[in-house]
Amino acid sequence: MQKKSISRWQSMTHAVRGFNVVLQEPNAKIHLVLAALAIVLGVYFQISNMEWVAVCFAISSVIGAEAMNTAVEKAVDLASPEWHETAGQAKDAAAAAVLIVSLGAAVVGAVIFIPKLLVH
Repeated sequence: MQKKSISRWQSMTHAVRGFNVVLQEPNAKIHLVLAALAIVLGVYFQISNMEWVAVCFAISSVIGAEAMNTAVEKAVDLASPEWHETAGQAKDAAAAAVLIVSLGAAVVGAVIFIPKLLVH
C-alpha cells in the first residue's frame, strides 16, 4: 500500500484541528488560563530571557502533554469502547504524564515568581 503524501499546509491544518480537539478538554482550558497568568506575570515582573525560556518550555510541555493525553484517551476509547483494565491503565498513565509535567511547570513558576511576589 502506497503512502499518501500531504502538503505542509495540509499537515498544519491537521495540527490546528487537533489543537481544537485538545481545547475541548476542561483541563486543557485550565492549563491555558494558568499559562496566560504566567505570561502576564512574566511581562509584569520583566523576567529575564532565561526565565522566559523556562516559562515557555514549561507551558509548551504541559500543553503538549495534555495533547498526548487527549490523543491516548481518544485512541483507547475507539479501540476499547467497553471498559478494560489495560485500557484504563493506558489512560491513567497518560493522565499521570500530564500530572508529572504540570507539577514540574508549577515548580518552575514557583521558583521564578514567588521571590518576585514576596519582594513586590
